[in-house]
Amino acid sequence: MNHVIGQTKALLDTPVLLVDLNNLQRNIDRMAATIIRDAGVRWRPHTKAMKTPTLAYLCLEAGAKGVTCAKLGEAEVMAAAGIHDILVANEIVGPLKIERLVNLCRYTDVIVCVDDIGNAEAIDRAAAAKRVRPRVLVEVDVGMARAGVPPGNPAVSLAKQITDLENVRFAGLQTWEAHALGAESIEERKKMVAEALGALTSTADQIRESGIPVDIVSCGGTGTYWISAFEPGITEVEAGGGIFCDVRYRKGLGVDLEYALTVLSTVTSRPTGRRIVCDAGFKTMGDAHGEPELLGFGEVETFALSAEHGVITLAESSDAPRVGEKIEIIPGYSDSTVFLHDTLHAVRDGRVEAVWPLLGRGKLL
Repeated sequence: MNHVIGQTKALLDTPVLLVDLNNLQRNIDRMAATIIRDAGVRWRPHTKAMKTPTLAYLCLEAGAKGVTCAKLGEAEVMAAAGIHDILVANEIVGPLKIERLVNLCRYTDVIVCVDDIGNAEAIDRAAAAKRVRPRVLVEVDVGMARAGVPPGNPAVSLAKQITDLENVRFAGLQTWEAHALGAESIEERKKMVAEALGALTSTADQIRESGIPVDIVSCGGTGTYWISAFEPGITEVEAGGGIFCDVRYRKGLGVDLEYALTVLSTVTSRPTGRRIVCDAGFKTMGDAHGEPELLGFGEVETFALSAEHGVITLAESSDAPRVGEKIEIIPGYSDSTVFLHDTLHAVRDGRVEAVWPLLGRGKLL
């Protein structure tokens, strides 16, 4: 991999995943400024799109408190790289995974979500055997209709039950207000976020009134962080994919960040003046949550993906780009793109500065 460092990106074989370091750093700085400085809450960026500890460390250097992972395997990757404050924003269920969780807690501070007392008790028993005390958050469903207990009395009751356990530490509440992403306008999204997070913070207050401390009230993704971080009572925000930005975030959800993640591809066919065929299909860019965007060649009418081909239809006929030339494409959604690749090529001013292995790729367990 290192033989390409110093080369211009145009010399790379394709398809290849790139990140523009200048745009990336501006996105990190902007998210950190909004969340930490302006809103005054902690930032715990999600690494499910990043897939590499290197990017997590760039966020930590900008002031992030720790990181968020979707899977225990991703947390193990981050812990092995020396990151010690990790939220697994998921339920860890079953003896095999719980054993891994408590083993990880022996050298890393891992926080885990629960929405079932039986699961919390299983973690408690395993933690006792390893002499660790993992922190636990109650996941609350504020409208997404995925995991989590309802706000109010059900969440308060579960928090009380957890505090009776000796080998886990109740630390607070966690949610993801993702249903607000479906709002028809920014104003409607703000209203939905306020209602959802109002239910969360009200629940936190009820728990405190019962005499139980609540340190963490965690929420927020890239599509809501610039709203959620300012809601009263929120203590930390988990948004992470915005450091890349993509078509879904910017055009679909109105996120004011720069495109940093691209796919470099080669034109393999020009059957007509309006049709471009390239070597990047859905095995390179995924095909979920947003159509890719071609950079630099005018208006695109359609962008279709098959397994190994991208088929781009231009609005007007053009001789450019020609067969063999390189094109750069903004993925529709970074989450469905990065995990398809083994490496991420970091580029500054058109030259490859580093090649980062995506160590979190394939960590589904």
